[in-house]
Amino acid sequence: MSVVRGTLRRGTVALALMLGAVAVPAATPAQAAPPPAPGPVTPTAAEAQWIDRSTVVWKTATGGDTTEELRYAPDGGALGETADADTGARAGGTLRLAPTRLTEAQRAKFPHLKDYPAFAVDPRDRDLAATALRGQVLAVQRRASDGEPLRATGVQIPGVLDDLYAGAARRAELGPVFRNGRPTLSVWAPTAQRVSLELDGRTIPMRRAADSGVWSVTGQRDWRGKPYRYQVRVYAPTVQRVVTNKVTDPYSTALTADSARSLVVDLNDPKLAPKGWSRLRKPKAVPLRDAQIQELHIRDFSIADRTSSHPGGYLAFTDRASDGTRHLRKLAASGTSYVHLLPAFDIGTIPERRADQAEPDCDLAASPADSERQQECVAATAAKDGYNWGYDPLHYTVPEGSYATDPDGTARTVEFRRMVQGLNGTGLRTVMDVVYNHTVASGQDEKSVLDRIVPGYYQRLLADGSVATSTCCANTAPENAMMGKLVVDSVVTWARQYKVDGFRFDLMGHHPKANILAVRKALDALTPERDGVDGKKIVLYGEGWDFGEVAGDARFEQATQRNMAGTGVATFSDRARDAVRGGGPFDEDPRLQGFASGLYTDPNDAPGNGSPADQRARLLHDQDLIKVGLSGNLASYTFTDSRGRTVKGSEVDYNGSPAGYAAAPGDALAYADAHDNESLYDALAFKLPQRTSPGDRARMQVLAMATATLSQGPTLSQAGSDLLRSKSLDRNSYDSGDWFNALHWDCRAGNGFGRGLPPAADNKPKWKYATPLLADPALRPGCREISGASAAYRDLLRIRTTEPAFSQTTAAGVQSALSFPLSGKDETAGVITMRLGRLVVVFNATPERQTQTVTALAGTRYALHRVQSGGADEVVRTASYDTDSGTFSVPARTVAVFTRGS
Repeated sequence: MSVVRGTLRRGTVALALMLGAVAVPAATPAQAAPPPAPGPVTPTAAEAQWIDRSTVVWKTATGGDTTEELRYAPDGGALGETADADTGARAGGTLRLAPTRLTEAQRAKFPHLKDYPAFAVDPRDRDLAATALRGQVLAVQRRASDGEPLRATGVQIPGVLDDLYAGAARRAELGPVFRNGRPTLSVWAPTAQRVSLELDGRTIPMRRAADSGVWSVTGQRDWRGKPYRYQVRVYAPTVQRVVTNKVTDPYSTALTADSARSLVVDLNDPKLAPKGWSRLRKPKAVPLRDAQIQELHIRDFSIADRTSSHPGGYLAFTDRASDGTRHLRKLAASGTSYVHLLPAFDIGTIPERRADQAEPDCDLAASPADSERQQECVAATAAKDGYNWGYDPLHYTVPEGSYATDPDGTARTVEFRRMVQGLNGTGLRTVMDVVYNHTVASGQDEKSVLDRIVPGYYQRLLADGSVATSTCCANTAPENAMMGKLVVDSVVTWARQYKVDGFRFDLMGHHPKANILAVRKALDALTPERDGVDGKKIVLYGEGWDFGEVAGDARFEQATQRNMAGTGVATFSDRARDAVRGGGPFDEDPRLQGFASGLYTDPNDAPGNGSPADQRARLLHDQDLIKVGLSGNLASYTFTDSRGRTVKGSEVDYNGSPAGYAAAPGDALAYADAHDNESLYDALAFKLPQRTSPGDRARMQVLAMATATLSQGPTLSQAGSDLLRSKSLDRNSYDSGDWFNALHWDCRAGNGFGRGLPPAADNKPKWKYATPLLADPALRPGCREISGASAAYRDLLRIRTTEPAFSQTTAAGVQSALSFPLSGKDETAGVITMRLGRLVVVFNATPERQTQTVTALAGTRYALHRVQSGGADEVVRTASYDTDSGTFSVPARTVAVFTRGS
């Protein structure tokens, strides 16, 4: 799960809608606070929700002696009962409410509100809705007999804004749009009282469209390339007053350094197209079900590569002779089809100018391998250095400036495009990691963009009106029409203007399924003739985790693992991952073992592993989970489990949930490690007995990766895992700097293990386990192990991508081609034998040579696959097959693939 990687604001992004809870930043002019409301009641939250122009829900007690109403006022003070002392005008007005019941359609649209009391807006007052929404709105309960206020609360307004404006606003072209060389700038701000454009030292009025709430202005040709931002006068509930916010454009296409201003830029401008961009020839598109994906962080790729001319930047992917690029070419030649780039949109937590980026002020290499000193030094500059994973979105549709040679202008646009060209030139298509489920900040924070333009709309609000932060930061609400539109528009821009070949959605389960399918539909409409790309060949996948305030489809049908089955959008599968590695990603004791880390067959001394009998039972169940994974995580796949029962994938238990959930190959994405949690090498370092040799560790690494690589459906691996990449046991390296994260393509630099104890913030409880491992030089692999593991992995990758049996297109095809002939009560613990078409694959995770006799194959000729028999791994070459008995013999810690009739 991708849970926070932002460097800051963990305590400030969830600003409650409370009176006086947050001070107005000095940079944000505001009117004086309104006088205190009369009566005994003061609004302290936003517990009422105005779901459409005719209906309000409010969990409040009602009775015969109360009346309910909406009070509004353009400048605050909505509870004021008297005329303004200076102008004589009364503060706002009233919309009368009467008890009602939600319709079935309303209950379906707002399932989390279905049991709330509902109130109908008096038909005579409904025309006041648009006026009321441009100021403070309160729900007020009064005593009917004397009108005394009994209770008042703020009002959540996304539903009514969608009802009033979304129909027209969805059709609007937002951001800078050029026609005949002249730009029109448009921003959706339906609750704003005034919006102006700040450009060239001038403040230029913008015009509001009443039907859409969009403000626009058309400029001259000489506006091209100029910085701008919007001045938005709007009521801000977080500070209970009207403010004038100076804000960049949510639909920015370019930015100045550190996102200070948007730029009036046309992405179709030929000057922004690198040479050959319009004629870019991409590698052949690989269907999602066959995708082999390398997950890669842009800075990690080259910052420590001495052969790169552009360390840490987009242009490193154009360095054709660098060690990193050479390695990518090897992977592409072996069958890797995509590079998945960690977030590369405008990030809110990295100083973009290199001169402003701090660096650790100590000799990191001088401290011992198990020292606390390295992490102390890295942590001291982490908030201001040039490193972050980047899951901190500021502007969704502009490349991050810190990876560009010059962050101040359009160099980042050109260089991102050159990066895509460079990757395509190595034989790889490009996937972009996108993070639309949260923003880096909300409310009146200076790094809040969306919420300072339409306060209380773009962020998902809890029942009391506070911003949900279950994703780590300020959650967005893509269930709201205009946030959903922003997601679709942004993805389409990346596809059309940057020729990105795929998208990975961070915490996709926090999106409605309908939103992700709308993305799919919009991409499918892109054609080479009109848009320069074939949108149907763009792949989509994401994290379908089910948690937080939306869990269990509480607010909408989510884009979760189960719900996305059959849609053509894949979700990460954690089932086989946990079975292969052992334990789970959040275990207090990291030594809990699994199939590829020695459970039962090579136990360590962790008490949590249980007795030998417990270990054997758990290992056999892990093997069942891996078999489901090898089927592509199909719910319908039927096989014999380790207890001798005939079961479907959906009937195998995974922590109380069905292990199999996919409807077709390609619904589930297999992986053994990713950027989150310990890298695979580090997980095995914790779990394998400390005495395990570097050579055996390398073999177990390849075996673990093989359980994903040789499955049906797409596979992802973290870049460098084939090179035994370590982050010195860091489980959450989002802000751990280059020292712990950089990739080392030259094996002589090691694999990253032993660079000190990992940062205390996320790892200190595990230091007692980490210290003896880091101090043990026997755990540091050399070139023989690093290069050997990589070559063995590439051999398996070549088999996976050249043998048609691994590319079944339907669940029925998988059922027909795939079987586990030795499954059942007598199967060997630590060994999985898989039959797939003309292939037999034996995964031997034990420390001894194993024989597997498939009597049904006696008399049928098999031989080790030619790729392995002529490949890099000398050990697997000793695997053998006896035709007379149908017996396969496979060395310890080895995956062997045999072919029939060879």
